[in-house]
Amino acid sequence: MSGNFLDLAQPGVQQLSPYVPGKPVDELARELDLDPASIVKLASNENPLGASPKALAAIRDELAELTRYPDGNGFALKSLLAGQCRVELNQVTLGNGSNDILELVARAYLAPGLNAVFSEHAFAVYPIATQAVGAQAKVVPAKDWGHDLPAMLAAIDANTRVVFIANPNNPTGTWFGAEALDEFLQDVPEHVLVVLDEAYIEYAEGSDLPDGLDFLAAYPNLLVSRTFSKAYGLAALRVGYGLSTPVVADVLNRVRQPFNVNSLALAAACAALKDEDYLAQSRQLNESGMQQLEAGFRDLGLGWIPSKGNFICVDLGQVAAPVFQGLLREGVIVRPVANYGMPNHLRVTIGLPAENSRFLEALRKVLARG
Repeated sequence: MSGNFLDLAQPGVQQLSPYVPGKPVDELARELDLDPASIVKLASNENPLGASPKALAAIRDELAELTRYPDGNGFALKSLLAGQCRVELNQVTLGNGSNDILELVARAYLAPGLNAVFSEHAFAVYPIATQAVGAQAKVVPAKDWGHDLPAMLAAIDANTRVVFIANPNNPTGTWFGAEALDEFLQDVPEHVLVVLDEAYIEYAEGSDLPDGLDFLAAYPNLLVSRTFSKAYGLAALRVGYGLSTPVVADVLNRVRQPFNVNSLALAAACAALKDEDYLAQSRQLNESGMQQLEAGFRDLGLGWIPSKGNFICVDLGQVAAPVFQGLLREGVIVRPVANYGMPNHLRVTIGLPAENSRFLEALRKVLARG
């Protein structure tokens, strides 16, 4: 007996498109017969510094234990996070990247007949996680490319169980302040879990962004998710975490896969968390690189969306797909965001100064060709 296994899948899964990551360097090199060393990748919001030397040393020290399962409870990393984030050990949930935390929330709290609320132009994993478990996705129109928190509040109904909000937001880089967040959390019904996605928060220290940790004690329906993939430079190892009440953390641990964070990731994350110099260098490089790209866009007569992440969306004033393809032929990989409802924009990761210059030169060349 045979069947159409697409039709047999969950209705929400049938309607999904797979997440499309940034094009890898090796793939572009094969497609266009380019030297991989000549390609600049500014597509995936990776830290251009490379990993912390302390994290690399920790990985080397851990290699002899590859035959052993990792600490399924992640005690050492949880202990460090609890101390740094001013929470108890039982408030920390570790994930295989912060995406894993989002998936755990969806598996634990969403189901057919229930819904999740999130913004237009928000992270693609929100609809994937929501629809994959058969729940309804309620997408609220954005305001100035960012979250319209009052409108999101109005979209909550009796069947809402989760609200996903990102600060800064990916891919737009937009943000909201502490007062707006506090007002929003005050009015969210107690039965709704608010997931505050702070994947890029380390790049915004000292700015006008709120620290989600400051709100945890006051709002038991708040979960803050963070990652080591961005400012900490460990994207390949996939390690993130969620901070919440002990009750929510306990629920997530009931659906969390055993050993979801590997030993090398645990060791590297512990070392990276202690390397304050590396984090400061990452922030400084990002700030100067952001200024470099903004100046370049200004010279080209292009607009952009102000960003608090390690990326920026440039408005080309035309459909971006041909420009994206032209940049690929120049050996420069950025990220088209038409799938986010932004067909005229390209998202560009902040790179090293030379990489930023290479991108701007290539962009000027492609635009001049028309």
